[in-house]
Amino acid sequence: MGGSGAWRVAWSAALDALELDVVKVERLIAEGHQLTDTPVADPWAPPEGLGPLPLDLRPRADAILTRQLAAAQALAIALTANRRQAAVAGRFVGNGDDGGPRPAYVDCAA
Repeated sequence: MGGSGAWRVAWSAALDALELDVVKVERLIAEGHQLTDTPVADPWAPPEGLGPLPLDLRPRADAILTRQLAAAQALAIALTANRRQAAVAGRFVGNGDDGGPRPAYVDCAA
């Protein structure tokens, strides 16, 4: 890559793109949307010919990595909780195949 200024700018732009992906996942988790509501981000890869990361950008890259790991863990926890909720709900609401009674709400105050 050209001069050291252009190299740093290219890396800053690459980290901006990576950080935007993390922000999307963090928002997805915070807002509680289902994965189908927001498409999965494309896997990130540094642009070709970028060279090694400038040392002054290392703290930012480390912070982004820390956020990525935390977001991945939170997403795994949310998915696990979602599966558990679906399993519990499935026990209460039959699918109609077993012929058993189905729960119903009756408004007795009316």
